[in-house]
Amino acid sequence: MDPVSSSNTLDNQAVTKKVTWQMPDTLVIIFFVAIAAAILTYFVPIGSFQTEDVSYVVDGVEKSRSVIDPDSFTYEVDEKGEPILKPVALFEGHGGAGFFNFAFEGLVSGSKWGSAIGVIMFMLVIGGAFGIVMATGTIDNGILKLIDRTRGNEVLFIPVIFILFSLGGAVFGMGEEAIAFAIIICPLMIRLGYDGITTVMVTYVATQIGFASSWMNPFSVAIAQGIAGVPVLSGSGMRFVMWSAFTLMGLVFTMRYAAKVKALPTHSFSYQSDSYFRDNLKESNLESRFNLGDILVLLTIFATVAWIIWGVIAKAWFIPEIASQFFTMGIVVGIIGVVFKLNKMNINTVAVSFKQGAATMLEPAVLVGCASGILLLLGGGDASTPSVLNTILSKAGEFIGQLPSVMSAWFMYLFQSVFNFFVTSGSGQAALTMPLMAPLADLVGVTRQVAVLAFQLGDGFTNILVPTSASLMATLGVCRVDWGQWLKFIWRFMLVLFVVSSAIVVGAHYMGFS
Repeated sequence: MDPVSSSNTLDNQAVTKKVTWQMPDTLVIIFFVAIAAAILTYFVPIGSFQTEDVSYVVDGVEKSRSVIDPDSFTYEVDEKGEPILKPVALFEGHGGAGFFNFAFEGLVSGSKWGSAIGVIMFMLVIGGAFGIVMATGTIDNGILKLIDRTRGNEVLFIPVIFILFSLGGAVFGMGEEAIAFAIIICPLMIRLGYDGITTVMVTYVATQIGFASSWMNPFSVAIAQGIAGVPVLSGSGMRFVMWSAFTLMGLVFTMRYAAKVKALPTHSFSYQSDSYFRDNLKESNLESRFNLGDILVLLTIFATVAWIIWGVIAKAWFIPEIASQFFTMGIVVGIIGVVFKLNKMNINTVAVSFKQGAATMLEPAVLVGCASGILLLLGGGDASTPSVLNTILSKAGEFIGQLPSVMSAWFMYLFQSVFNFFVTSGSGQAALTMPLMAPLADLVGVTRQVAVLAFQLGDGFTNILVPTSASLMATLGVCRVDWGQWLKFIWRFMLVLFVVSSAIVVGAHYMGFS
């Protein structure tokens, strides 16, 4: 072989290798994060806090919550009085959380009210329910009718949906509910020439922008203010302006990206994974059918959504109640499909569609469970049980307390952003961190209102990025977007959010926001 040709061949192979490198699978990333968490337990001693109950008033109703006593942190010590390390073993029996237990223990951790098991079951139930809905063909046919009726005005879909979801996040802490909506909206976005990532932006990301910048979120700012001793819902004027600004930022970013994808679909970060939806749309039996059965299916969906919104606001419904309403919706839609022979449905078709819909949720469900296992490796989120996580929380508070006031305010925001990786529940993070941050704010010359602001921005926005967020991983899953693809897309927007949020926290400190 000619030496020059041989050299060119090697060069081409090198180029090919560079081009074919891909971001590791999400499960691989979670596995290595778990390794890092396990290593941390070999160097950081365990400690715990005592807890106490605090009361606060929201909308004239007195509520209470168990929170940590910020002055009560103590290390777990041995007979000599030395802090104890509790390194994670490779394997633990009797339900312990060894390294190789973390996947199973994470999958079964929590309760039906939250992550991981509650969220996983929620995903399977709504996946099955919407599997029945999609099998009727009503959504596909309805989308075609909608596009035909609104031809030339499709561009309005994105801002209208984005603002509504942001408002939902701000008013009643919408988050998990976005998963169900993404199942319906994703085919619509693909039909309109957009992609799965656009769907995630207008549903889940919009809710988290509203959640983070809210003036009244009952699961975040209201609880944090109550714990910090700040009048609940105070500072609403400034926060409403902040919500409007962040919603506008998110909307502009989303519309610019969506316009690029529509102009040239291969610019999409999820172009390959979107082929699942494109292929389904090509293969689907799309008659120009839109009969009484289709109308009844849509009315059932809208009635269910309205009923759930009422239940969340008026009755404080959460995961179990919401999942049950969607399950009921699936049964009703299945009956309608059988009676009106939508896509030639019969009882067996309903059952198979439910199972297939639930099956589409298995991949994100595994990711949710494994991510939850990382918290268990660090000792769990119970403040009264000695753990590495409690020690990290205490030491972070000590470090922030030694900084100048303006740096303390900013580091509160930075700390809340990082801590959200481990505790993605807004109310849970408030209960763990605000009893420490509120008195610390007094000591360093930062108002408690600014400490609450740092909490809500840090807690809310990182939910858009961290793979430990069950709602994020579920929404990405139903839209067929891998977390690695998501990271490549969202990091620029996250950087903008971080810079603007930092400026708001620092500016609020200098203005004496209280």
